[in-house]
Amino acid sequence: MSKPETISTTISADVSGTAVPVETKIGERHLDLKAMTDARVSLGRFGSGLPTKAQLSFLLDHARAREAVWTAADGEGLQSRFAALGLGVVAVESLAPERSVYVRRPDLGRQISERSQAALGEVTSTADVVIVVADGLSSSAVDINAVPLVEAIATRLGAIGLSLAPVVIAAQARVALADPVAEALGAKISIMLIGERPGLSAADSLGAYITFGPKSGTPDSRRNCISNIRDGGMAIPVAADAIVALLRDMLRTGISGVALKDAAARLGDGR
Repeated sequence: MSKPETISTTISADVSGTAVPVETKIGERHLDLKAMTDARVSLGRFGSGLPTKAQLSFLLDHARAREAVWTAADGEGLQSRFAALGLGVVAVESLAPERSVYVRRPDLGRQISERSQAALGEVTSTADVVIVVADGLSSSAVDINAVPLVEAIATRLGAIGLSLAPVVIAAQARVALADPVAEALGAKISIMLIGERPGLSAADSLGAYITFGPKSGTPDSRRNCISNIRDGGMAIPVAADAIVALLRDMLRTGISGVALKDAAARLGDGR
């Protein structure tokens, strides 16, 4: 009878308190856990606590996460960068008057202000798709990733016969704010690009929420989400391809959300 494989993990620290790289042995194979994930694994130990380097790294990442939540996105900078791409831009805001209210009252972040509703009413658009860029819970994600992702999506829309409305930059916004925006502009598909809640391994993650036939009161079950769009996560070209693939399926089925996969599969089977 063959001897079963054994798994042994060694965690240690040198005299300076720096964690020694950990290798997990499975037979003759070696797995470097730290190379496989951005999560806080194989940190090592120094006495009864963490090595100094690991503790300082934790404090830095925690500070970055707090900054991402509480710092406002650079709205003027985003407008200038979109304009440089030749894209129209409209700025709107939710009913949350400031950041502290926005964090405590998610319901206000889902509703558009009267002033913004009036601004959208002045926009003449017959486009199929509207992209809404919202600060969400990470201004860093928006400032870093939103413009290149919008550019990548815009260059792909023509290939599937869809036109793009002016980009809407939304302040203090939640995902559902895209619904009244799309209604006001008459768009049949909305793409909400929003800063995701930061974690201790990534504070710059962008999420994309795509909805077919958006209107006020649309439940989240009718949205499709692509998350972790960032350097070190899902690359922007890959995310843009995934978004366009969803748009194709939505156009074929007239459905978005949890029912989309089954509907697309039925059409693919000819049923």
